[in-house]
Amino acid sequence: MRPEISAEISTEIRTEMNIKMKSCEHPSALYPYREWSIEEEHYEDEYNQRSESVFALGNGYIGMRGNFEEGYHGKAGASVAGNYLNGFFDSEPVVYPEGAFGYPSRNQAMLNVSDARIIRLSIEGHEFRLDQGKLHRYKRRLDMRSGMLHRELEWESPAGHRVLLVIRRMVALTHKHLAAIDYAVTALNFSGTLKFDSAVDGEIARPEVTGDPRLGAGSGESRLLLEDTGYDAAARKLWMKQRTRHTRFALLTAVSHALQAKSGREMSHQLIGQRISVCYAAAVRSGETVTLTKYITYHTSRDYREEELPGRSAEVLALANELGFAGLAEEQQAYLDSFWAHADVEISGDPALQQGIRFNAYQLLQSVGRDGATNIGAKGLTGEGYEGHYFWDTEMYMLPFFTFTQPEIARALLEFRYATLGKARERAAVMSQKGALYPWRTIDGEENSAYFPAGTAQAHINADIAYGLKQYIQATGDMDFLVSRGAEMLFETSRFWADLGHYNPARGGAFCIDAVTGPDEYTAIVNNNAYTNLMVQDQLQYAYETALLLQRDYPADYERLRQAIGLTPEEAEGWREAAARMFIPFDEQLGIYAQDDTFLSKQKWDFEHTPADKYPLLLHYHPLVIYRHQVLKQADLVMALFLLGNKFSLADKLRNYHYYEPLTTHDSSLSPCIHSIMSAEIGDLAGAYRYFSRTVRMDLDDINHNAKDGLHMAAMAGSWMSIVNGFGGMRLAQGELGFAPVLPEQWESYRFKVTVGGQLLDIFVEREAVVYTLLEGTALEIRHKKQALQLLPQEPVRIPFAGRLEAVIFDLDGVITDSAEFHYLAWQALADELGSPFSREKNERLKGVSRMESLEIVLEGSGLAKLPEAGKLRLAEQKNDHYRQMIGRITPADLLPGIRELLDSLHERGISVGLASASLNAPLILERLGAARWFQAVADPAALRKGKPDPEIFLQVAERLGVPPGNCIGVEDAAAGVAAIRAAGMKAVGIGAAGQLGASDLVLPSTAELDAGKLLELFAAR
Repeated sequence: MRPEISAEISTEIRTEMNIKMKSCEHPSALYPYREWSIEEEHYEDEYNQRSESVFALGNGYIGMRGNFEEGYHGKAGASVAGNYLNGFFDSEPVVYPEGAFGYPSRNQAMLNVSDARIIRLSIEGHEFRLDQGKLHRYKRRLDMRSGMLHRELEWESPAGHRVLLVIRRMVALTHKHLAAIDYAVTALNFSGTLKFDSAVDGEIARPEVTGDPRLGAGSGESRLLLEDTGYDAAARKLWMKQRTRHTRFALLTAVSHALQAKSGREMSHQLIGQRISVCYAAAVRSGETVTLTKYITYHTSRDYREEELPGRSAEVLALANELGFAGLAEEQQAYLDSFWAHADVEISGDPALQQGIRFNAYQLLQSVGRDGATNIGAKGLTGEGYEGHYFWDTEMYMLPFFTFTQPEIARALLEFRYATLGKARERAAVMSQKGALYPWRTIDGEENSAYFPAGTAQAHINADIAYGLKQYIQATGDMDFLVSRGAEMLFETSRFWADLGHYNPARGGAFCIDAVTGPDEYTAIVNNNAYTNLMVQDQLQYAYETALLLQRDYPADYERLRQAIGLTPEEAEGWREAAARMFIPFDEQLGIYAQDDTFLSKQKWDFEHTPADKYPLLLHYHPLVIYRHQVLKQADLVMALFLLGNKFSLADKLRNYHYYEPLTTHDSSLSPCIHSIMSAEIGDLAGAYRYFSRTVRMDLDDINHNAKDGLHMAAMAGSWMSIVNGFGGMRLAQGELGFAPVLPEQWESYRFKVTVGGQLLDIFVEREAVVYTLLEGTALEIRHKKQALQLLPQEPVRIPFAGRLEAVIFDLDGVITDSAEFHYLAWQALADELGSPFSREKNERLKGVSRMESLEIVLEGSGLAKLPEAGKLRLAEQKNDHYRQMIGRITPADLLPGIRELLDSLHERGISVGLASASLNAPLILERLGAARWFQAVADPAALRKGKPDPEIFLQVAERLGVPPGNCIGVEDAAAGVAAIRAAGMKAVGIGAAGQLGASDLVLPSTAELDAGKLLELFAAR
């Protein structure tokens, strides 16, 4: 259910967002808006390094930054020539000024490997360079449909020779170890000689050491050592063998060539140190074209036995020469046609965001490991930020994208976690725990986080992986993976939690988890982080259910696991008990979940006096300064509201979101997308769109000013989640797939596809309706909001958005009947017994307020305000006794004017009726009035966390009626009640004086003027 957030709250949220999101104001387009491509129409040296990231290519194993074939000749420090192999790394000792047991001893870093893209062109002795000669035309284009990087330049040498260069580059998506360059040169105004110098350079510059912890350690020491080079003239093949300094992995880089020219020949080759090259020359006449095609392979001993590398390299190069560049391009196109048929998102009416969402999906595909031995780094294969490490980003952000678009890749990502389970067991043992603890950041499964408060302490990664596994199994039905691999991961990580936590007598015997850090890295080493405890609770229950499932349906696999890891029924029962008794911190006064045991007791961060240039805080304040405040780097409890949404009421989501959102800096790129999703769910479409636009073009608009260091993979995946889970409202819980789509006012329509259980579903959302179409499969059952739909192949089901008035929810006092006088007399009787002053003026403050809150007002100035809670409960019951005696006098004649006729009219029109009264005596009053038959739902005050003006009571009644809040009208006589109705996303009718009820959508002086026609007219005017 999605309420429309009230204007007052929406304005407040936007004001807070402006304070902390100044840097997200989008500049003018850095790249022209194109639906299927990223284009650069003129070269600017200042932005070269950023464009190297944006124009990067990859296939999940090989990653190549968008460097020029001729090299970079601009100002120093504005280029990183990057070539990366997923999972290929070296490690160095971590030097701690003050070490301690269990700290990671070595740091792994993905290596920038030998550069095999180099092709240097000379025209009649003049080398082609952008900083020399004259550039008449320049265009670079990343084509996301063909998977090709194009360059088209018209250049004139200092001697006046003009050439047209058409260069195409690809990293083959269907061949893990292969990349190719097609380099065509056309002579435009001369006849002469062209020379191509094609090289492999193994001398790699290491990144400089910086103060930014996101960039990695840096080092001046070369990590790749040259062992041998060679040239095969018959195959026109150059090769270079290197070895990593510390891990001792072997790398073989090889290239071969094909020259297309009327008269061309090889002139020479050079094998000098770390640079090897071959030179080709071709005579050309004006108007003729010469093309050099270069095939590049990388093979390492991480993938194969070292003695196999030359043969495997030769096989791939032979295949490439046989297919030719055109054949490889056809394969690339076919692969991407299939990918986009399952993963494309269409946005009509917003070309900037259309380009952004496709770019993000494409870059995710280029960076994700698909072999089960590798994963996807925080920067993918586009740069060296975070040193190529894999984080929780995979399971919480990237895995959902692949689970619902490319499930075979999702399985490969989970297979990586299974492959590294042994090292997770070793890490748990180091931490003096049973089971397995996955590393916070890693490449091969070993913990690489040297700063444990924001590393190893983030043990929630275990629960994150379990959650990703659970979602994958529910979405795919891949029971083979669950029983053969997933269950073992799930059981071993659950064993860790059962050992780490404890039943705490100080918490009434609840299961507590101490000394952890949640997703918010601005709050570290806390007890009972709510996100962690909630996610662990979900994991332990899932582990228990999975153990039962294996026992019942897969006894052989259960027995195998029982013997392998010593699993017992008693241990699984222990997981169920820990889940049932999990401590979840909650603040009764605020009515919100506390982020942890102490978060709410801290001082709030002074956002008002924090200059914009002091963000991100981690670069300008000592961690302890940050830890002492209520301030978040990213979504924490708010993320749990999304992931475990079925555990929270809509009122919970509204209340918690409104508390934590203003405290969140979004200094992490992972944060805006989660806030976009939750903003959409609670009805704040303006906020959802704002956060989404920041996420979807984070790199294309360089929002965080660090795209030069690599692209933000999690944010890219988060932009897909913002559409599918946010605007599309997709949720998968208990195996049930549901949608609650909304359309941002900036768009005309949008469309996305998801794969569930091997079936392909298309969801098209326009202004008037949503259309669900099963494109592939036999039959699929889904839910649209609360409506069950059965989909059959190629039979679109259209659900109109045009809402109708389904329910009217009334307050009791002053709306249905006037029991206010009875309340006043009951409170007066109690006040007289206590000798406490009470008046009709004070009584006015009790309108719309709960009984216990009313008691606090009555006790003001009496000396009884500090009475123990038990004493106050007795007084409240004493007042209620007086009240119940008085309401015994109520009869049907006490219905307010016009109410009987209104309730009859609503009943005749099939419009449901509910009662949102904080009075525990409301059912009795309805009986006395003879009105109970009209009300299908009555609020349960005992189940409410907060009274009016909190919207919970109206949302509770709407839920009991089974009606979306947006299809309800609330009727109230108090300002607090009207505020509650508006906050619930309903239209509000006020009964009474306009001066007091001005926030209402309609104000009437009395119930006598209220009729069904006015309500229907009000609703139609939405």
